[in-house]
Amino acid sequence: ISKNAKQDQGVALDIVLEHFGNEKDFISNNINYRIIALDGVTNPQNLGMIIRSCAAGNVDAILLPTKGAAQISPLVIKASVGTLFKMPIINTSNLKQTLESFKNEGAALYSLSSHAKSSYKEQAYSDKSIFILGNESEGVSKEVEALCDESIAIPMQRGVESLNVAVTASLLAFL
Repeated sequence: ISKNAKQDQGVALDIVLEHFGNEKDFISNNINYRIIALDGVTNPQNLGMIIRSCAAGNVDAILLPTKGAAQISPLVIKASVGTLFKMPIINTSNLKQTLESFKNEGAALYSLSSHAKSSYKEQAYSDKSIFILGNESEGVSKEVEALCDESIAIPMQRGVESLNVAVTASLLAFL
């Protein structure tokens, strides 16, 4: 159960996460929303920190692919400091199709890129907004980027080229 034998106290728990769901249920139950979608975020500690920031901020759900991305694990739970149990997670086996479904329901898709011309602070966001954060080293995939309505950047000083994906999620969570 625990990967850290030194801290294992011999306790087991089987939990049903009520906040996990699919896009159809989410769309039918929410008129307006802000979602953070993760495109290939593979580091479990980053996923945990993203969950924590989104739970603390103004984010209604996290869209998490079931393939090619970090999955819920003891390390993610630890990095989220337990906020995983408070944050709605939408699982998807096909991120592109799921984003298309949201777009067909009126959602605006915003990809985050250090190369974008528009600042994230200067946008008038839709009532149905999805912010897409890409892989830690590659960014948002080309196929997902092609779906987006706008590519936005976080302006940086002193020659800094990029931020950690969890830091980017934190900034978006408190817009």
